[in-house]
Amino acid sequence: MNESGKGNHKKENDKKTINDRELEVLKFWTENQIFQKSLDQNKAGGIFNWYDGPPFATGLPHHGHLMQSFIKDSIARYQTMKGNYVRRVWGWDTHGLPIENMIEGELGLKSKKDIEEYGVGKFTQAASDSVFRYKYEWEQIMPRIGRWADMENSYMTLSNTYTESCWWAFSQLYKKGLAYEGYKVMHVCPRCETPLAASEVVLNYQDVKDISVFVKFELINKPGTYPVSYTHLTLPTSDLV
Repeated sequence: MNESGKGNHKKENDKKTINDRELEVLKFWTENQIFQKSLDQNKAGGIFNWYDGPPFATGLPHHGHLMQSFIKDSIARYQTMKGNYVRRVWGWDTHGLPIENMIEGELGLKSKKDIEEYGVGKFTQAASDSVFRYKYEWEQIMPRIGRWADMENSYMTLSNTYTESCWWAFSQLYKKGLAYEGYKVMHVCPRCETPLAASEVVLNYQDVKDISVFVKFELINKPGTYPVSYTHLTLPTSDLV
């Protein structure tokens, strides 16, 4: 060991696991408010608007979320390094059929009629109360992967201010003549009686048994010759008599 003690320090440092080093860096960032300082130093610079599609807090974060987060954070950091002010406020998506379907299952409801009998207000409240059940897990994993975001002042799509901002934005489009009425083919859930997003459609792919029907029609002028008509039924076999 030399006089400065660097030999011992290096030996101790080599014993640290990757986990230990990560936690040390996170602690340093938190105690010294590094994220906030990175924002403050660029407040006089150009503004880079960052709109991040928020996740649901009703499910645990998985590798798909993490991969996207790495990309999102790299863009925000790059723009910050260029001297731009990039305000990164975390958000929560609190709408959609996944949440409603989850609550239906928990309450034992099977149709829109069941929801109406249960009470739309009570059902909506149950859905609202459920949307942040995994909030803590999200707040833990995002800093751990090194992503910087303001999660303390996060917005949520169920808040009145968020909804009002959406209506305001649409009103501006309407006033500028950019809104028009048209038609679009949509997937519709026969059980929920509501349109489905493409991402929601693929959530429920499943293998089912189709019942096929073949009917032969004998030609009058050509006895023994039969054109065949084919169709299939998409109902589950349990619904067929």
